Amino acid sequence: MTLDASPMPPALIERLRRVRLLALDVDGVLTDGRLEFQADGGEAKAFHTLDGHGIKLVQRAGIQVALITGRDSPMVSRRAAALGIQHLHQGIEKKLPTLHQLCQRLELDLAQVAYCGDDLPDLAPIHQAGVGISVPGAPSYIRQHADWVTEREGGFGAVREICDGLLQAQGRWDAVLDTYLHGQA
Repeated sequence: MTLDASPMPPALIERLRRVRLLALDVDGVLTDGRLEFQADGGEAKAFHTLDGHGIKLVQRAGIQVALITGRDSPMVSRRAAALGIQHLHQGIEKKLPTLHQLCQRLELDLAQVAYCGDDLPDLAPIHQAGVGISVPGAPSYIRQHADWVTEREGGFGAVREICDGLLQAQGRWDAVLDTYLHGQA
């Protein structure tokens, strides 16, 4: 529901305008959800560059980003560091209490949070966030609780779609385009 998809409903736009924190699950949202284990015991994950650039754009616009994931992965730590994500929570089975603690620390309420996830540990945050988001590959019982299901799959630009939508809803999209049109980025 961004520029290259169907228009956003006005009620969703209004809720996106209040967002000051974008909280994301990792596996199935920032990645395609597959886990690849190497013979040496290492792990590989693939992240999409579109998602990374979208995260940088929303951060420049003053929206904080958090990753809240059930797994603990050095690859996620590296990706978060590369993107300047300061709020990284790994090995979290119950995500809602972590989201509440983060909101308290940042002096935000849940109405100012957009949360994207794809599985049962994400259900409560999706349901209680100001804007609950999921991806097409999530089970239907997760998607039905989301305010927004992205057009793009997790790991293939879903997060960029969310970031672009946030910037558009908050009236910052034209400034982003102008920056790049005039070679100032």
